Amino acid sequence: MERVRSDQPLQVLPSLSADVILPLTPGRMPLARQTVIVIGSSTGGTEALRVLLTALPKEMPPILITQHMPEMFTHSFAERLNSLCKLEVREARDGERLAEGTVYIAPGHSHLMVKAAPTIGYATALSSGDPVNRHRPSVDVLFRSAANVVGRNCLAVILTGMGRDGANGMLELKQAGSYNIAQDEASCVVFGMPKEAIANGSTHEILPLNAIANRLMALAKQRQPTN
Repeated sequence: MERVRSDQPLQVLPSLSADVILPLTPGRMPLARQTVIVIGSSTGGTEALRVLLTALPKEMPPILITQHMPEMFTHSFAERLNSLCKLEVREARDGERLAEGTVYIAPGHSHLMVKAAPTIGYATALSSGDPVNRHRPSVDVLFRSAANVVGRNCLAVILTGMGRDGANGMLELKQAGSYNIAQDEASCVVFGMPKEAIANGSTHEILPLNAIANRLMALAKQRQPTN
């Protein structure tokens, strides 16, 4: 039987930036005094997130996470983490008020963002727009949204993963006043995303995975508002 040949070149999707989802609007004063933690991860991230989140107490600022994962798995992933953690872990829905002690996992079908909500402080926002860095959800989108509205009240972490999604967003966060941590090479499954963030100068600290939880606890405690 004769094999059918195709001379059509394989189509490669363009690698779009976060500009296709939301503009960068630096220089705003944070709307609220609430600390917000944002985390990005990819290859090896499901286990890294388990290690990190199970080491955290219930008394933590809200945490938003973009993990590259197909949409059929994010809900069960959030449920599994919720069963293991002191924190409440859920798959994010659009328009939820950010609550202390709660982790919001980006659903696999949408970009997750933090938005200003004038009457309640901060809330989640979802977008089914184009993939960014060929990913939806994209870490760059989450990080840019936090740079826009949370700024210096943000703590950001970039964990194991392939590629460079999150590196540009982490630089935007640093320029907005966020404090940024990258996972070190030795504890990464793939030292791609953290390596790119370190290379562009957007990180303040490089830590092994098992040290990140304690550092986040200390930083969050330092940022608690005083009366």
